Amino acid sequence: MTAPRRDTRGIVDAAALFARVDFRRRLPAPELRRYVELYWLIDWDLSDPYASHVVPHPSVNVVFQRFGSAPPWGEVSGIGLELFTQKLEARGRVCGVKFRPGGFHPFAPAWPVSEWTGRRVPIAEVLPATDADVAAILDPPEEDARVAALDAYLLGLGARPDPGADEAMRVVALVGEDRTIRRAAQLASAAGLSVRSLQRLFATYVGVGPKWVILRHRIHDALERAEAEGEPDWAALAAELGYSDQAHLVRDFTATVGVPPTAYARAVE
Repeated sequence: MTAPRRDTRGIVDAAALFARVDFRRRLPAPELRRYVELYWLIDWDLSDPYASHVVPHPSVNVVFQRFGSAPPWGEVSGIGLELFTQKLEARGRVCGVKFRPGGFHPFAPAWPVSEWTGRRVPIAEVLPATDADVAAILDPPEEDARVAALDAYLLGLGARPDPGADEAMRVVALVGEDRTIRRAAQLASAAGLSVRSLQRLFATYVGVGPKWVILRHRIHDALERAEAEGEPDWAALAAELGYSDQAHLVRDFTATVGVPPTAYARAVE
């Protein structure tokens, strides 16, 4: 990998967000790329408040942030089970670390990753971190210096290679590579595992079950198509994504994003 991905998968109304904030993605140091997918950096200076929305990926994030005049802080953000909403106002900065699905466990091996699912936990409860570490990452005005500070912090944690994490990342990747995989049993077969072994692997290393990951890929696909096409053929898309009918896609999309897919497509045109 020579550059971070540039798609907007999971970001609700990405155009509206990018019009208001300075959003960048950067690659971590080569030694970290086995388990860390990318860094995401956001700065803003807003005259009016804005609420951003993201349909979470099956990834743990470590997030360093400063909002207005409040003291900066860091947190471990486990996989979000619901739509993530963050109100942005005045000035602020975020430096985030997105781990590969299955890639966080080597940095905090004392717990199963499911321990953090649906939770946002102060970083010092999970990883060694001080106020000086947080300041070193958030304070530099130069983006390259912030990226270097993130590299230094993560490398300093001394994560060791973890075959279980490697296996989890391999299996999760199958979901993205093969859209014909629509059930946990199919994923287990493709991965060469029993369904029970697959479920244990996901609980320890991913943080959510295989069925959740498969469904989330479907919703991300539907969001991306709505962003790109405005008003896709929802019945055809439902069939393409493996739904038995359009109604099931509408139900899952509405439950995850908060509005029906047709309303969302009209709003982002």
